Amino acid sequence: MKKLKKILMITVPAVLLVGVILFVLLQPLLSFAQYNPYSGDNKFEWKSSAYNPSKKTVIIVADNKVTEMFDMLAPFTLFNITGKLNVFIVAKEKSPILIKKDLFVLPQFTFREIDSLKIPADVIVLPATSYRDENQDPAVMSFIKSHFTDTTRMLSVCDGASVGAATGFYDGVPITCHASDINHMKDHFKKPVWVQNMNVSRTGNLYSTAGVSNAVEGTLAIIKDMMDENTMKAVADSISYPHSTVSNSHNSTPLKFGNYMTILNKIIFRKNKKIGLVISDGISEFEMASVLDTYSRTFPSTFAAITGKDSTVTTKYGLTLVHSGGKTEKKLDEIHVIGSAAVTAEPAESTEIIRYDFKKSYPIEVCLERIKSVYGVKFYNAVKLTLDYN
Repeated sequence: MKKLKKILMITVPAVLLVGVILFVLLQPLLSFAQYNPYSGDNKFEWKSSAYNPSKKTVIIVADNKVTEMFDMLAPFTLFNITGKLNVFIVAKEKSPILIKKDLFVLPQFTFREIDSLKIPADVIVLPATSYRDENQDPAVMSFIKSHFTDTTRMLSVCDGASVGAATGFYDGVPITCHASDINHMKDHFKKPVWVQNMNVSRTGNLYSTAGVSNAVEGTLAIIKDMMDENTMKAVADSISYPHSTVSNSHNSTPLKFGNYMTILNKIIFRKNKKIGLVISDGISEFEMASVLDTYSRTFPSTFAAITGKDSTVTTKYGLTLVHSGGKTEKKLDEIHVIGSAAVTAEPAESTEIIRYDFKKSYPIEVCLERIKSVYGVKFYNAVKLTLDYN
């Protein structure tokens, strides 16, 4: 009995110590899908978004708790580039929408405001939100159903397919989503026809896309159908889209055990970098989302927004970004800068400054190529799968 106690006295603390070490090491992975909704004061200068009744309107339905950034901001930017549409991010509450840790965007309208202004929806975009099964927010469901008509186009992006499927509009209709999540979707939604190996699925006015990165193809497809091919090509050229037409060649490959092990190996055995991205007034929503969403999937130790101030930032197409993380610590391993933005923080001598000029390059591909050069092909492939960029 004494021998057993002695063994336990040695073993239990050792196991606990190993557990604590693993918990600390795996924080980048454990915190990836976690979110903390906005908890500060809500005293913002809420800017009125101009509504032009002579233009068609795109409504992007967001979730205040969390909305997948690229799913939301890629369509927002591309529809705005046309110059021919009202494009609004709309949420249930007049409060910040979480898009990444400590980084939020203010909705331009609430559901109630859209209804009171009687603004019709010509396009409804459904990004991935905090709701990933049949248990959806009744207010969101009611808003979507009340604004969807026979002439309204609906686009579910990535796991926004769960929101689309919950409306019932996709019953008996082909729909797709992120390759790693389609089995989960099938378990919760039996009535849609779940399809794979395509960037965009379309039946009538119902569209859906594969994972995160395919928000671009879904948006371009709708622009082409609503307007014309020349407008679509002009928008595609403006973001250096790497295909001459809207690509629908997709390989729906889910993350496998080996990919998870590659990610774990990087987190545990290789230096996990502290990264910051400079976010300043006029920043392109599309370029910001591309860098943040791609590099966050490298599971860095931290990925901070560097705003140079603790208040708000106004993006290229008028969104208000809110950063609640306070002042960014100076000892970052990398500071990423888009275009000619100034690095306002005083970097350490060892900090690497990475500047991007996306005028002739597709942002996601630029980020992925650098990830491959820094972390190797296996890890690069794993990051691509998290983006469903195949």
